[in-house]
Amino acid sequence: MKKQYFLNADIVDPKNNINENGGLIIDEKGKIEAIGKKVNKNNIPSREKITDLKGKHIFPGIVDMRVFVGEPGYEYKENFRTLSNAALSGGVTSVVTMPNTDPIIDNVSIVDFLKRRGRDKSKINIFPSASLTKNLEGKIMTEFGLLQRKGIIAFTDGLKTIQNSLLMSRIMRSAGDLDALIMQHAEDYNLSKNGIVNNSIVATKLGLPGIPDISEKIIIERDLTLLNEYSCRYHISQISSRKSIEVIERNRQELNFTAGVSINNLSLNENDIGDFRTFLKLSPPLRSEQDRVEIVNALKKGYIDVIVSDHKPEDQEQKRLTFNQAATGASGIETLLATSLELYHNQSLKLDTIIAALTSNPAKILKINKGNLSIGEDADFSIVDINKPWVVKKEKIISKSKNTSLDEKKLQGKVLNTFIKGEELFKL
Repeated sequence: MKKQYFLNADIVDPKNNINENGGLIIDEKGKIEAIGKKVNKNNIPSREKITDLKGKHIFPGIVDMRVFVGEPGYEYKENFRTLSNAALSGGVTSVVTMPNTDPIIDNVSIVDFLKRRGRDKSKINIFPSASLTKNLEGKIMTEFGLLQRKGIIAFTDGLKTIQNSLLMSRIMRSAGDLDALIMQHAEDYNLSKNGIVNNSIVATKLGLPGIPDISEKIIIERDLTLLNEYSCRYHISQISSRKSIEVIERNRQELNFTAGVSINNLSLNENDIGDFRTFLKLSPPLRSEQDRVEIVNALKKGYIDVIVSDHKPEDQEQKRLTFNQAATGASGIETLLATSLELYHNQSLKLDTIIAALTSNPAKILKINKGNLSIGEDADFSIVDINKPWVVKKEKIISKSKNTSLDEKKLQGKVLNTFIKGEELFKL
């Protein structure tokens, strides 16, 4: 690999407090040699080939903390190859994969298989998570220590929640001893039973059973109470309501924990469901516009740390059903950045706040050296035209499954190139 020189770029790297026009030099090993306003034509040999980015943006590679991949068992929905291609088109270079595959990621033998498959078929950085409990049944803890030694980066039951408080206390004690990261999907089953949309007047109009926002709040309150007794690395996967934010605000100063939000709950609300759009059947459900606005404000204030795609590909047969019967989830990894940039264009959030929530913040929570443009580190980054308009077309979605929640939506901001270890792996 030859040295690469990029000049006249607007570089945003929150970890290193860089937000300036400058250049980027990548060495022969795919590492970052120099970055920032110090890099210009005056200190680059005249014989070298230079790429003038003409004010386009350079962002660190996105770290997506919540991605469902179908491999193994559901390759017809998504596999590592198609996931990689979709991710790269959206500037995503690292993902945390969820454990609800077939078989479930709950033992060391399946972790070995998963790592081999990821290494052989994936172009992006794969960080697998394992289940908190055997077979996702919420009864018996998995062997955190053994799984960590095999390379598991976090533990979660995916779309399921630990309901038993005694079990959750044991999980937290074990996680504290092993410095393991616990990621909880917050939902009280007794309150959310049979519900599929937000419990509101919209649910009444549609004639659909609702999920009350208190079902999320109660689990968060319980877990934070336990966290006060059993300190560990604890992350709330996805916040969806202002009631949950109130709990987080009350506890953030005293307890050490983090929280994320799905781009769906950040950019859409329950009214977008319209006439039973099954691609908007999500978990947690889309809630009110007031909830969405409060979530944006919580991100601005630092109460929410991470934005995730919650990428959950489903085949057409699972979505072409009645709203009650349709599968939950949407494909979103390739639209994650562009949808997030909406909040910059409408002046809801600063650009560096958005990029931090997509890059350096998740990397810090996961304790991985990604999501930054530090000198000497892998050159994982994207070149983005943040003003380029485009329209989401489900037939053009790269993911194997086309169940996007944003079909026909007009967006502003497009990834032009994505690099991993200095190698260009996507070009628009």
